[in-house]
Amino acid sequence: MDRFQEMQVFVAVAQDSGFSAAARRLGLSAASVTRAVAALEQRIGTPLLVRTTRNVYLSEAGQRFLDDCRRILGDLQEAEDSAAGSHAQPRGQLTITAPVLFGQLFVTPVLVDYLGRFSEVCVNALLLDRTVSMVEEGIDVAVRIGELPDSSLHAIRVGEVRRVVCGSPEFFALHGRPEHPQDLERMPVVSSSAIGQIRNWTFVEAGEPLSVRPVPRLVVTANQAAIGAACQGLGMTRVLSYQVASNIDAGELEIVLADFELPPLPIHVVYQGGRNAPARVRSFVHFIVSALRERPAL
Repeated sequence: MDRFQEMQVFVAVAQDSGFSAAARRLGLSAASVTRAVAALEQRIGTPLLVRTTRNVYLSEAGQRFLDDCRRILGDLQEAEDSAAGSHAQPRGQLTITAPVLFGQLFVTPVLVDYLGRFSEVCVNALLLDRTVSMVEEGIDVAVRIGELPDSSLHAIRVGEVRRVVCGSPEFFALHGRPEHPQDLERMPVVSSSAIGQIRNWTFVEAGEPLSVRPVPRLVVTANQAAIGAACQGLGMTRVLSYQVASNIDAGELEIVLADFELPPLPIHVVYQGGRNAPARVRSFVHFIVSALRERPAL
């Protein structure tokens, strides 16, 4: 077998978690599949699979190699399709990234609809609350919240979100409503380290920045936990507006200090390649841009 065939065999074994199942799917003998993977491991010089009596698992090197194989095979298929005149048909591996909660609320439903329409595309979604390098980590499409640095990447603005302070109606009935950001320094708050503002909360007053330092009764590492605690009346919290849109609509939370909010943060869909991007990238960008622009919360 050539190297591309060996890659295809390895991907099949990894997906089916076994040599026999992969052999049946590929129409090969189990011995041929075993030899192909062994040849790969010998040439690379490290085990790609961990064999037990019952199962086959990817090693750490095997997981990295699997991601690379999917990308390489997808690019090869894209090149063949382009040469054959069928470049418009999306297929292959698509890797995207988005913030965790944003991805759960808005991106995952779009992915489900997209995959239902394009059966030859597979998606690897990295939902992370950190900015990943699209070039270094092989990301095709990213959803970014905040101002973008200058780069060669293409970006399409799809909306914006506010940084809001909110609390439950029961909390405000008991403690009163803050009239000025400095009131937060003497009132109960819940802080989330996920937005990097455990100590200082920044606002704007008369066009000038204003920083206050609340003393949180509870610090959590996830925005959703802070929102849940605020809904239960423990204190006010500060999150992005899309994260509490449903809670606001349901009357579980109310926004305060809106006159002191910082300017909204833009939301962009960022991608590599421009007009030369593979069909799967171009089609998904069009799909998600249309979907996100229709969301009232954004």
